[in-house]
Amino acid sequence: MNVSPDLNKSKNLTIAVTGLNANDNPGPGLAVIRALRAGFGADLRIIGLAYETLEPAIYLRDQVDKTYRIPYPTAGTEALRTRIQQIQEIEHIDVLIPNFDAELYNFIKIEQALFQMGIRTFLPSHHQLEQRDKVNLRQFGEKYQFNVPADEVIFTASEIDNVANKFGFPLMVKGKFYEAHTALNIADAHKAFHKLHARWGLPIILQKFIKGTEINIAGLGDGKGNAISVIPMRKLYITEKGKAWAGITIEDEKLITLAKDFAKATNWKGGFELEIMREDDGSLYIMEVNPRFPAWVYLTVAAGQNQPKALVDLALGRPTDEMNTYKAGKMFIRYAWDNIVDVEEFQKLSAFGEL
Repeated sequence: MNVSPDLNKSKNLTIAVTGLNANDNPGPGLAVIRALRAGFGADLRIIGLAYETLEPAIYLRDQVDKTYRIPYPTAGTEALRTRIQQIQEIEHIDVLIPNFDAELYNFIKIEQALFQMGIRTFLPSHHQLEQRDKVNLRQFGEKYQFNVPADEVIFTASEIDNVANKFGFPLMVKGKFYEAHTALNIADAHKAFHKLHARWGLPIILQKFIKGTEINIAGLGDGKGNAISVIPMRKLYITEKGKAWAGITIEDEKLITLAKDFAKATNWKGGFELEIMREDDGSLYIMEVNPRFPAWVYLTVAAGQNQPKALVDLALGRPTDEMNTYKAGKMFIRYAWDNIVDVEEFQKLSAFGEL
């Protein structure tokens, strides 16, 4: 199958989305889907791409029309390309939106292959992905003159003591892809190291603790140095894993400027999230740069800037203007509920790889 995307086709859009988990460390997929449905209405078919059979959004049938299992990122790019090709022959996907950090390398690698299948994406380059990586964040800050906390990248637990003596406590201990723990003493630091090593592998990042107010910024770059959309949010409730469980949009021109400076400096293409710590004197530190939409991205819709819809428009080559106004004081409060499904649905997905 070798099909160039037709931007003028009249059929309803079919969009594939990953990141369908919705637990206490939620993926962005469900929020992206909700935003797309708000933006495109009935003229939309959503294809879920799942790695595990218990990703909750799989079974929300009012949100996801059909789900397919895809291979884990460790299976490599060829396995992913082959599986997407199989799905494409059935579903005729127009746009694909990956939402996990760990899968982005593979999707970027097969971006041209996807285009030849008729699937549009809007992703950063491998260079953009690498330079904002946690292990490169300090060098990234130095290159573009952003405030970034001092850090050390370590590979063995024996290195913790020296770094702790250098930075002091509290100390941030971060996994390669996800998760961060605040260590109050050396025992906490060793415990966090081994937990993150077992879950995400090496290296581990030890980062100097910055005291202040936690703020996250959801943004969308057009790949030409412009930020199409910027929405800052202050965390109101934070889980033990450091995830925002409630937040509120805020007005702060310095935050808007910082996000625009990031997009301009990197020519960022696609969704991004800046995790910011604002000190009492107003200094802004970039703690992390996430290379995709955050799990709270549906708040951008409520604030008046639908970032996932704008990304799809950019992917399809549609004219997309910068969005410069939004509503401050819009809150999100996340909640959990029990979704009841029949075991036959779970078994079908497990046995046949689709539901």
